[in-house]
Amino acid sequence: MRSRLFSSTVAVALAMALGASLAAQAPQGGGGGGRGGGRGGAPAMVPMLLESDAYADGAIVPAKYSNAGGSTMPAFKITNIPMGTVSFAVIFHDIEPSIGNPPGDVLHALFWNVPAASAGWPEGPQDGSKMPAGTVMGNNITGKPIYMGPGAPAGPRYHHYIFEVYALNANLDLPPASTREAFYAAMVGKVVGKSAYVGRFRGEPK
Repeated sequence: MRSRLFSSTVAVALAMALGASLAAQAPQGGGGGGRGGGRGGAPAMVPMLLESDAYADGAIVPAKYSNAGGSTMPAFKITNIPMGTVSFAVIFHDIEPSIGNPPGDVLHALFWNVPAASAGWPEGPQDGSKMPAGTVMGNNITGKPIYMGPGAPAGPRYHHYIFEVYALNANLDLPPASTREAFYAAMVGKVVGKSAYVGRFRGEPK
């Protein structure tokens, strides 16, 4: 009797230990494509994937897509799009410079209301005329609603240029001349996913 009781106690203890171990190894934030269940009840972001034939993520940006090469807009394909996405909002900026007070970087392009059904955008001119219907091109640092390609000067280091793509559950009601601050403010409560893509660039010595 005593032996059976001891064995039963050991079995319960082992089961509890195994349960605790499995619980510790379980992924946090829940499943369902990143919908809800995060720490503190906050929704988990879906890890969207950005792909481009223009250049690899983290690679050097070819001259064709630079300011010196005519600022051709590179094409992007978006996959693993979160459920409920209505449109995409995009910012393209050079994070290296420190401009203004408080310091900011260089805004090269800002556009929004890219339809989710397009799952990206094609290569095209800097004026955005080849962008999917409904896309709104915002003003960059020059005050123009265009894509301005990388233009870092020649030097010992590369500048890092980042496309940040936000998946939104609604379109943004913003005029093209809106500031970056207004752009961010309009996205509050609408972001259901995000991804980023990096390119490096520096000018050629003359």
